[in-house]
Amino acid sequence: MKEKVIVGLSGGVDSAVAIIKLLEAGYDVEAMFMRNWDAWTNHDILGNPTIGDSLCPQEIDYQDAIKVADKLGVKLHRIDFVDQYWNDVFLSFLSEYEKGRTPNPDILCNKYIKFASFLKHALSLGADYIAMGHYARVIHGEKHYLLRGVDENKDQTYFLSQLTGEQLKYSLFPIGDMIKPEVRALAKQYGLEVADKKDSTGVCFIGERNFKQFLQNYLPAQKGLMKTMDGTVVGEHDGVMYYTIGQRKGLNIGGPGDPWFVVGKDIKTNTLYVGQGKEQALLYGNRVIISGINIFNEPFVDGEKMSAKFRYRQKDVDVTVKWLGQDCLEVKTMQPVKAITPGQACVFYRGEYCLGGGTIDEVYYNDERRLY
Repeated sequence: MKEKVIVGLSGGVDSAVAIIKLLEAGYDVEAMFMRNWDAWTNHDILGNPTIGDSLCPQEIDYQDAIKVADKLGVKLHRIDFVDQYWNDVFLSFLSEYEKGRTPNPDILCNKYIKFASFLKHALSLGADYIAMGHYARVIHGEKHYLLRGVDENKDQTYFLSQLTGEQLKYSLFPIGDMIKPEVRALAKQYGLEVADKKDSTGVCFIGERNFKQFLQNYLPAQKGLMKTMDGTVVGEHDGVMYYTIGQRKGLNIGGPGDPWFVVGKDIKTNTLYVGQGKEQALLYGNRVIISGINIFNEPFVDGEKMSAKFRYRQKDVDVTVKWLGQDCLEVKTMQPVKAITPGQACVFYRGEYCLGGGTIDEVYYNDERRLY
């Protein structure tokens, strides 16, 4: 009897080709489209409708998913996880911004929706595995290991760093050993209309939009002063929470000299700190405190060397780790790293293996704590 796999079909080319690879491998394949965001309406913090949203890319994606499923001859389910997404992902996302941090909702979405709510529903439909169109690989056995995708430019293990071993146990990543041009070529070979569809960007399931305006629907903020670290006022900001460390665009600071960048935030005084020059020392850190630690298999040992990423697409940097508590880890970098940002993920690697990760809480340069 064939093993049954239910694929998260997003309406994009990656998940479509995941179906093709599984069909070619002889699995019994079905697909499921997740509706995780109310695409027709915005809401306030309590979930009440506010501003109508004329754009509905999610419904366009669903129509594309129907076409893919019909073309490949697989059954398509549609499931609504709007409430779960709101409670488990979006409220946490807003809470982090309210604290002046910069969260990564894609990581939460994978942890609580794609590999939790989706997995639970797929198992109830008789699935042996679920599959996603992520550029990652998994090795199943007595223990389950997550590996980088072969395509270095598309590797998505950073966003999967909070999965559990139990979630990996049921997960397949059929395109993890492919590069993007091969994915598009296979989609064209099968005559799929999504073969040349643009990759989705923006917040997971919310999509592309003016992000500051979007946040203002939920988190109205007070204007405040932009200052240099010596206290000189150089402008006014729209709300500290709308900015991130290392940000250049949208500061609207004129005058001579190098471009201005965000170098710090003080949520208590509603002050945004800025400085000139992309290589200024204030943008760098070499010691990081992280919490929310998730390790896939072997526990870390004090002084252990590995590599880490502090943001997606960043090159790995060599680090050592030291436990400060059961869920608190000190990470020291071998060289200073630019724009390490609280709320983002620190993800650990050893060669091709993703070891797990945690959430950045504090950033230091030696013993000096950054105003992040």
